[in-house]
Amino acid sequence: MTRDEALARLEALGSERVRELNSKRGVTGDQYGVMMGDIRKLADEIKSDHSLALELWDTRILEARLLAVLLIKPKELSGAALNQLVRANRQLPVSDWLNSYVVKVHPEKEDLRQRWMESDHPMAARAGWSLTAERVAKKPDGLDLARLLDRIEAEMATADPEPQWTMNNTLAAIGINHPQHRERALAIGEALGVYRDYPTSAGCTSPFAPAWIGEMVRRQGNA
Repeated sequence: MTRDEALARLEALGSERVRELNSKRGVTGDQYGVMMGDIRKLADEIKSDHSLALELWDTRILEARLLAVLLIKPKELSGAALNQLVRANRQLPVSDWLNSYVVKVHPEKEDLRQRWMESDHPMAARAGWSLTAERVAKKPDGLDLARLLDRIEAEMATADPEPQWTMNNTLAAIGINHPQHRERALAIGEALGVYRDYPTSAGCTSPFAPAWIGEMVRRQGNA
């Protein structure tokens, strides 16, 4: 499939209703209004196509970039190229898919994580804290959890919205997975109050770290 054919397919799948929903969620920029499930179906049809993915990415259209993320072959991206992709994007749905499907499986992700954790670029910092939250939960050896809590305590309340979300994920991951640090994680969350009043649908867990930690610990029987 060519770039123009893929764009035509995406445009045909778009709707005003989805564009309106995206707007209410704060998703800005050029977009067709395609449901995420339809983007996944199109990606399944195309299969991995690295060159097409890069062409779609360059359009800057929301759905084209989401489709590109699903078509990219992470091992064919250098660390430098991935760093450029992360920094070139400001659309949060794209950032989250890029982190989930490309960044987290990239062979240079630990080196990138360490660099991004020291970056003042909001999207690079968001990616760095996302990788750190993953390490806290799955592979914490070598991480200084107390120092991470120090940084969160000092920085999260005034952080840019993009890294603030994944910084909060790291705070919750520490509290959920590391009982020896749970009391402090809960105290930091309460003191900072980040996402305390975040609107949460019925049946969903609040992103407010103390509530999130408490609910997950309850479910896991780790209280």
